[in-house]
Amino acid sequence: MSHDGDPVDEASSSAPDLQILGDEITLQPSGFVEPKPVAQEDKEEALMNHSHSFRSEPLQFLREVSLYVSGQGWRAYDRVIGQPVFYSGFSENMTSMVLSAPLLQKRIAQLAEARLAVEEKEGLLNKDDKDYETKRAQRRNTIESWLQEVAEKLTDNMICKMESNTFIRGAYYLTMQLVTRAYHQGIHVSSEEVLRLRRVAELAAKKKQSIVFLPSHRSHVDYVSLQLICYRLGLTLPVVVAGDNLNFPIVGAFLQHAGAMWIRRSFGDDALYTAVVQSYVDTLLQGGYNFECFIEGGRSRTGKLLPPKFGILSFVLDSVLSGRVEDTIICPVSTQYDKVIETEGYVNELLGMPKKKENLADLLSNGPSILSLKLGRVDVRFHEPWSLRKFVDNQISKLSSIPTGLSTDQHNPEVRAVREKILRALGYKVLSDINAVSVVMPTALIGTVLLTLRGRGVGKGELIRRVEWLTCRVRAKGGRVAHFGNAPLSEIVDRGLEVLGKDLVGVVEGLAEPTYYAVDRFQLSFYRNMTIHLFVYEAIVSVAMYTRIKRGGGPAFQDIPYEELKAQVLFLSSLFRGEFIFAGAGLAANLDATLRGLEADHVVRLDRDEKGNITTVGLSDEERKAGRENYDFYCFLIWPFIEASWLAAVSLMGLTPPKGKNGDVWIEEAKAQNSAQLLGKTLYHQGDLSYFEAVNKETLKNSYTRFEQEQIINVVKSKDTKIPRRLRLDPSWRPSRDPETGALLAEGKLWDFTEKIASSRREGKNRRDGATVSSRVLRLTDELGRRLFDEAEKGGKAKVPSRLSKEEQEAVDLNVKSARRRRTLEGRAHL
Repeated sequence: MSHDGDPVDEASSSAPDLQILGDEITLQPSGFVEPKPVAQEDKEEALMNHSHSFRSEPLQFLREVSLYVSGQGWRAYDRVIGQPVFYSGFSENMTSMVLSAPLLQKRIAQLAEARLAVEEKEGLLNKDDKDYETKRAQRRNTIESWLQEVAEKLTDNMICKMESNTFIRGAYYLTMQLVTRAYHQGIHVSSEEVLRLRRVAELAAKKKQSIVFLPSHRSHVDYVSLQLICYRLGLTLPVVVAGDNLNFPIVGAFLQHAGAMWIRRSFGDDALYTAVVQSYVDTLLQGGYNFECFIEGGRSRTGKLLPPKFGILSFVLDSVLSGRVEDTIICPVSTQYDKVIETEGYVNELLGMPKKKENLADLLSNGPSILSLKLGRVDVRFHEPWSLRKFVDNQISKLSSIPTGLSTDQHNPEVRAVREKILRALGYKVLSDINAVSVVMPTALIGTVLLTLRGRGVGKGELIRRVEWLTCRVRAKGGRVAHFGNAPLSEIVDRGLEVLGKDLVGVVEGLAEPTYYAVDRFQLSFYRNMTIHLFVYEAIVSVAMYTRIKRGGGPAFQDIPYEELKAQVLFLSSLFRGEFIFAGAGLAANLDATLRGLEADHVVRLDRDEKGNITTVGLSDEERKAGRENYDFYCFLIWPFIEASWLAAVSLMGLTPPKGKNGDVWIEEAKAQNSAQLLGKTLYHQGDLSYFEAVNKETLKNSYTRFEQEQIINVVKSKDTKIPRRLRLDPSWRPSRDPETGALLAEGKLWDFTEKIASSRREGKNRRDGATVSSRVLRLTDELGRRLFDEAEKGGKAKVPSRLSKEEQEAVDLNVKSARRRRTLEGRAHL
């Protein structure tokens, strides 16, 4: 937990944007103050803003198009910083380099030998034949030739095809038109960050090193905006890793020629495909071509950063660890939006609707409506780039012992463990860097304020006051707020309300003052989650204190002993380990820094003994006089996540085998999570759940992942890809049943765990009678669980087996043992 630093100066936290005038870029460093023109207002210029329209300015429009067609000035894109791209023959050269890569050729030879061994075992090759060696050599050549053809086809389908400069000029113009019509206030970047990036790019080009851009991922616009920025600044466009779900007719070919490389969503056990991907990544990094992949894997449906996905990142790390690539430059990137185009679709997915497959028909039908949107602006920020080689060397230097064969022997368990440790550290460092440079948009400020108020709505003056308070808190925490020149806060709030629109934020007229309220809290939570990373420590401390504060009574009754607070903070931090990005300073240091920060802000009062150690924590008198508004803010931020974790834990009670059945029935994981979501929706509408956001499919999924890591549930993944993941409640966590009625009993290890989460939940008027709630909730949970067991035993349409094979059972037992051993070695307490 980091301590609140001194308030950050606005100039340093939000550098002025680039100023674009005609074909020239004026780079204004941080702190630059432009002399105020006479009789003109201050004006902020964006990197890319709305282009000329044929209807309103036909001559200017035609002139602009002609400049792109002829390639005038920067539009020619012919003197880029970095390696040459967009020339005839680029794809052929790249294919040739990939297919001739030693790593790929070695793998092809190994696969051919493995196939020959199978054929010998099956008697297709007879070692007793006098011409055995000749036949074997011929057969090996045939297999290798076939594998080479497959590799060539895989490579052709995968690699980006940067063939034509004319094409990319047209593609840039088209995509710029689309993006700046939807985001009518353009794309903004920090001038000092771009100056730094250009310097790094020039140095990298001389050394023939790649810049690996690792952006956050909230929208399909993410990779488009980064490509536009690189084009406009004259940097070599990065090759963008993209899921092949976007490779549909026409659009797929367009994206591939604009820089997309297609990869499968899952590689499975396809050794040849894995080798082709690694060889392509090696080829790009060896040649110094810029590269881009999303650290989170898929788009965040919740608004906050997702835990890192290590797929493609592991290929990049292996290139450097193996020595095939000397070094590469890592550049974390944050992309923030006033409003994300896809949020409505995200809400549908998070509420359980199947994800729609991308297709051209939907793109064309939604195109006109997207172009007419007024979504505000996009802010892109670049962290200071750093050397991957130096990072790896630093991580290795921290090891107590370095296993032999670290660079080559991936089959060695010790080597694998070290590589995974380095990879994990790399992923979380990138996420931390992204958070460090992210800017908070006005819409995020407004959404956060509206969802952290006790009342139904808020007046305009009070809304502005709380937005101003939140802005100061963001800066005090070292965060950045989007730069809007000298515009007054009231104007910025008006602008944010306009972008959010009446579908998200409503206003009640005809009152003493206009009153604003959240219309769609679920969708608005996406914007609230854009700020939560800054305050997650304060939020956890606040809800840990709430275990006492919710009891009521005088201040003395609501104070919490430090050790009790620390225990609950440890519990919640562990519970949310996969949900939020935590600093690595350790619990004691983080808790101490957070408490001192809250004390300095007059939110809490800390009682200390004669040695200066904290003994008791309570709300400060100032905070009580202010109606607990700042303390409540922190609680409201994280209460939906507390509710979701509680809901997930309660749903596990339903995984207790029904009376008369043993515990060897395994439930489909997806169906168990869907059942938990149905339970949540029911409890919300019956008043036992305060936040509808708690039924968020992504958050429930994260909770189940944590439960799996802690072996509260056992999960098995079959080698047969047609059989989905299945789970069961670990026997040691199963609650008891009434011997006569068979009803679940509100007792035992799992119930105590659930109650520990519940102690930090927001108190609700329907939940004060604990016995009534426990019986009602458990009855409903048990009923849904019984349906799961009945369906599992029937097998359903897919005939998914409800019992494990001997091999699967052995794998589960091994996983349980290794998880327990890992916890013992880490010295980490069980949840």
